[in-house]
Amino acid sequence: MVEETDQPNVDDDRDDDAYELDESVVDRIIHAVETGDQAKLQEELEPLHAADIADLLEQISRSERRDLILLYDRDFDGEILSELDESIREEVISILHPEVLADAVRELETDDVVDLVEDLEDAQQEAILGALEDSDRVAVENSLTYPEYSAGRLMQREVVMAPEHWNVGEAIDYLRDQDDLPEQFYHITLVDVRMRPVGDVTLGKLMASRREIMLTSIVEDSFHVIPVNQDEEDVAYAFNQYHLISAPVVDEDERLVGVITIDDAMAVLDEEHEEDIMRLAGVGENSLSDKVIETAKGRFPWLAVNLVTAILASMVISMFDQAITQLVALAVLMPIVASMGGNAGTQSLTVAVRAIATKDLTGRNVWRVIRREVLVGLINGVIFAIAMGIVGVVWFGGPELGYVLGAAMVINLVVAGLAGTVIPVMLERAGVDPALASGAFVTTVTDVVGFFAFLGLAALVLL
Repeated sequence: MVEETDQPNVDDDRDDDAYELDESVVDRIIHAVETGDQAKLQEELEPLHAADIADLLEQISRSERRDLILLYDRDFDGEILSELDESIREEVISILHPEVLADAVRELETDDVVDLVEDLEDAQQEAILGALEDSDRVAVENSLTYPEYSAGRLMQREVVMAPEHWNVGEAIDYLRDQDDLPEQFYHITLVDVRMRPVGDVTLGKLMASRREIMLTSIVEDSFHVIPVNQDEEDVAYAFNQYHLISAPVVDEDERLVGVITIDDAMAVLDEEHEEDIMRLAGVGENSLSDKVIETAKGRFPWLAVNLVTAILASMVISMFDQAITQLVALAVLMPIVASMGGNAGTQSLTVAVRAIATKDLTGRNVWRVIRREVLVGLINGVIFAIAMGIVGVVWFGGPELGYVLGAAMVINLVVAGLAGTVIPVMLERAGVDPALASGAFVTTVTDVVGFFAFLGLAALVLL
């Protein structure tokens, strides 16, 4: 008989703040900065990951950030620059002493250096490029010639490759003889005599195979080659879709020029998700580190668009001003219709935009998805129409107003499901980012249709 024991609930015990910076650590770091205690600062920062130090720099004030960087001095890690938000990266680089910056940059892989310099001013770009070894500088400058947001910008030049005619023993001997292997790599890419990639061998299979085994016999089943000019969003999609760890990058002649690893691909995917969320909210690419004026300028255009849509909705309301004057309850209930329609439209819109981004919503299934969203709106509309009929009886002493409100709600929720799906699809086909522009259009449609349906039905039925 097995004795039952109380097992801890992992979900209950999980700390949601497990990966946040400890406030006591932050306080000790700030105190060390304020007192100019360099030894204490280095002691506190030593165990922290570069990403945690980057988070710290993003959270503290500008003056604290400057003092910390100057006090940290030569211990500043180049990986911190890679982890920093772009909004303050340029500021941090301008604070670093040239020698410290040079030492920090030399530690980075070429893809990280490209990501670092591509958005900097010319003077800062030159300062970083000048700190690199000649071979690394040439590699970075070549990468910068490729279009922005392309695989050429995303890839790293440090590739571990082997001729396709080698066996396992030859590959292992070659790796052991190298002094400049990348800090992290997952595959050996096999190439033919023309330097075209023909397959990947994982390090696990390499180490588990006998020396006489040919490399071509242990290549990965899933092998994808990335064109150097391919959009980085498509690259990230390929990594996510095909569960890639790394993939070789080829030029127009299909020759190997670099490799993209999963960490860079997933960073792009994360940026795309964040960008879509921010755009759906109409706040662009703002971050917590942006200045007040920059933030205000970024949000102003979409607030202006919302003002125009609000005016359109108000114009519809003004068409029924006499009806509202005769029956004040209409003014009380109007927000219910608009709010329900807006929320339903946002739900459909979010699903559609995400499906477009992941390439799940295509011409083959678009009408099926539209029909589903319309039917969902119809079902929810009927359910809430029944509920509002009951509210009409209880609140206003008769069911007539509840009937009108319910009918308007059915109409608006159906239209919301339709608009929330059709509008982003139409914008995407027109070459407009659906995440950026769909929200304003869907809100306009649900507000206008909701008010018109409710007030129009009320004018016909109740007056």
